[in-house]
Amino acid sequence: MSTLRSKLTNHFLLTAFSLLMLYPVIWWAGASLKKTEELSLPTLWPSTPMWENYSKGWHFSADYTFAHFFGNTLLMELGNVLGGVATAAIVAYGFGRLSFKLRGFWFSILLLTMMLPGQVTVVPQYILFNKLGFVDSYVPLVLPHFFGGGAFFIFLLVQFIRGIPRDLDEAATIDGASVYGIFWRVILPLLKPALVTVAIFTFIWSWDDFFAQVLYLSSVDKFTVGLALRMFIDQFDIQWGQLLAMSLLSIFPSVIIFFFAQKHFVEGIATTGLKG
Repeated sequence: MSTLRSKLTNHFLLTAFSLLMLYPVIWWAGASLKKTEELSLPTLWPSTPMWENYSKGWHFSADYTFAHFFGNTLLMELGNVLGGVATAAIVAYGFGRLSFKLRGFWFSILLLTMMLPGQVTVVPQYILFNKLGFVDSYVPLVLPHFFGGGAFFIFLLVQFIRGIPRDLDEAATIDGASVYGIFWRVILPLLKPALVTVAIFTFIWSWDDFFAQVLYLSSVDKFTVGLALRMFIDQFDIQWGQLLAMSLLSIFPSVIIFFFAQKHFVEGIATTGLKG
């Protein structure tokens, strides 16, 4: 009886805390259906839901719909995820398995870059991309992901690779596999949980990176979802209901990806944390 009471208590507390955490999202959904004058009222749901906020927000511009901006963002994300996952895996394999001079020194330098504030590199990067003629394109947003994907992701994968038994490498070598063959046939398949983790983080972080997008993109035709949402603020008469409706839709891709990949995501985090 006491065990049943304890389980019921735990479930009640978890449900209560879950609802508490979900309250901002519930308010957000309700506010997206309100008129502007109703937003200040202490009600969670509007008296008359304004479903047209979604249709009007989707077609807020005479020239573009939000489908165009979603397409731009997803195209950019495809390059970011592919570049980040592929290059981070290759660099991590080099640090985790290969022996070369000053490997420990260079790995320490790599880790030190994680302590460097991003604001320090903003101006030099902008000057470089501006001189190369890449400003107002997706190149400054995508290209950096093809150079290792980031120190944090390399470190994450290195820790995972170090936990893979070297006996597998030796067995593959006996079978005639080269260094590249070991990476492709042995290490890469076992990296799947960690690679999914890298892909999810890369997608979410670059999707939410409004600062870099507003810094490098100026043509409306190339705007991402974040920049399109800002266009609501630039209007004289801000339609808050439409803005909240489109901002709610903007989180769906991240939620969907996390929902379908959460098994591998949790496995990647757990196993990486246990690898020494």
